Amino acid sequence: MKASIERAEFSARLQQALRRGGYSPDSPTQLAREFNVRFSGRPITVHAARKWLVGEAIPTQEKLRTLAEWLGVAAEWLRFGGNDPQHEGQVAEPGCRYDAIDVKLVADLQQLDEQYREVAREFIRMLVRLNARK
Repeated sequence: MKASIERAEFSARLQQALRRGGYSPDSPTQLAREFNVRFSGRPITVHAARKWLVGEAIPTQEKLRTLAEWLGVAAEWLRFGGNDPQHEGQVAEPGCRYDAIDVKLVADLQQLDEQYREVAREFIRMLVRLNARK
């Protein structure tokens, strides 16, 4: 019983953080896509994201930290609750926001062979250096 309450409360905080971040709290597909762009481990499925959103599961600590960083909230608040992060100064620096086109670009990059991914990375690094000189 206690575990189901903890999962439901986690789900409510996750949905709140998603709304504050400008994301839909009703889209496991969007949650999985946005999370996977930022997580360096094994990607989550849409089914796993749905479980987080409906209070059937709580992510591992590693995944929780990624969620918190991305959504700009304290990992401790996201997992355990407590003071509202918006009003108690517990908000972490917001993570990078990616437009859908950027998410798609990263997904495309991941489909390339390692050799081509390295070429793409070098090209992007070159563009960043050129842009910094302006």
